[in-house]
Amino acid sequence: MSKVPYVLQRPENRTSCVIFASPHSGRDYPAEMVQQSVLSPLQLRSSEDAHVDRLYADVPRFGAVMVAATYPRAWVDLNRRADEMDPALVAGASCVGLNPRIASGLGVIPRVVAGGRSIYRGKISREEAQERIRTVWQPYHRLLQAVIDESLALFGQSILIDCHSMPREALSAVRSGKGRRPEVVIGDRYGASANPSIVIEVERAFRQQGFEVARNVPFAGAFVTQHYGHPARRCHAVQIEIDRSVYMNELTLVRHSDFNEIRARVGAAAKVIAEIGAERVPLAAE
Repeated sequence: MSKVPYVLQRPENRTSCVIFASPHSGRDYPAEMVQQSVLSPLQLRSSEDAHVDRLYADVPRFGAVMVAATYPRAWVDLNRRADEMDPALVAGASCVGLNPRIASGLGVIPRVVAGGRSIYRGKISREEAQERIRTVWQPYHRLLQAVIDESLALFGQSILIDCHSMPREALSAVRSGKGRRPEVVIGDRYGASANPSIVIEVERAFRQQGFEVARNVPFAGAFVTQHYGHPARRCHAVQIEIDRSVYMNELTLVRHSDFNEIRARVGAAAKVIAEIGAERVPLAAE
């Protein structure tokens, strides 16, 4: 069990206001969760954004910051509000404010993993749920806010890239502008979470690496982009979803033989994105 719920990687010389963050790639499953769950360890991992942090591992070389969760999404979902408690899982949780995410078992403490499979036999206590929020959710978001504030102080703006992966089946009815199934979906909450010019550059960075790209469908962004994306305050947030089948076997989570090639392409796109946030000389150097 990790003592710190995130891994923070800083560049030797920060030259970009861009922050890459992976909230769902954590794979440190607490022993008590494995023991309490009715699922196998592999089934537990089915909602994990497996290997996403590895796809972006070169980010610090480009002068940008990288933040990755250590605990899994099945333990605490960092892309949900802290108060999105599921009354069907958390004893004593209020039904007030129930939304479709919570109703489907995907609150801040998930009740299910991919395919709607229940994690536990029964409910967990409200105290246990709050302890997960206190020890995992709050420290992660305090760090993220601190790094964003640092970007604002150094560069006058902040660009948060929220890094995720998506199951291929979620793309069955989705087509890019060229009529093809997308491999990458860029989410900006339909223009609300980032300046359009930034989003265009992010899209272009992935297209230049040969990825088929779509925007906002089927994933436009959730809590992270909504909470941190405020273009009027020069705080931009863009979600990037990559088709898992591009780089791994979705059933076994084993990386494809060409994983390093995919990682190089994602890294090349990340380098271009980091350069978007390096257009202005850091204030500390002026």
